[in-house]
Amino acid sequence: MSKDKEIENFFNILCNDVISLDNAIRFAGITDEDGKLKSIAERPGLTPLLSSEERAQYAITAATRQFTRLRWEYMLGKIQYASSNFEKLRRATIPITDENSTLSYVLLLSFDPEASNFHQIITEKIIPLINKNKSNLLRIHNNY
Repeated sequence: MSKDKEIENFFNILCNDVISLDNAIRFAGITDEDGKLKSIAERPGLTPLLSSEERAQYAITAATRQFTRLRWEYMLGKIQYASSNFEKLRRATIPITDENSTLSYVLLLSFDPEASNFHQIITEKIIPLINKNKSNLLRIHNNY
């Protein structure tokens, strides 16, 4: 298997692992620091609310917003995640940064709108999974 295929496979597995963490998770996607989608996973049987083009536009916007948020970390502390509540879903983004708070990737998430425990899902399930894979994510990022 080529190196590019191995990396693509890693991102696919990671997104599917996120989806499998909780039934309230609708969508997981990972973008690079420029907002280019590397992989997505959706809950089986889900009807997406956005087209693939709209999803790509959202990814670029989400990555841009993360850059803006990161510049305030030195005053406010490390950002865990950011979220938005819409009528049809809850969205969250988790920045994946190195020790200098340089953005490498952004994990995009959506949850069912009735998922009142999404903070717990993010902090107790998703962030530990990201932390477990962080060294691989940063290694991939630094080798490209």
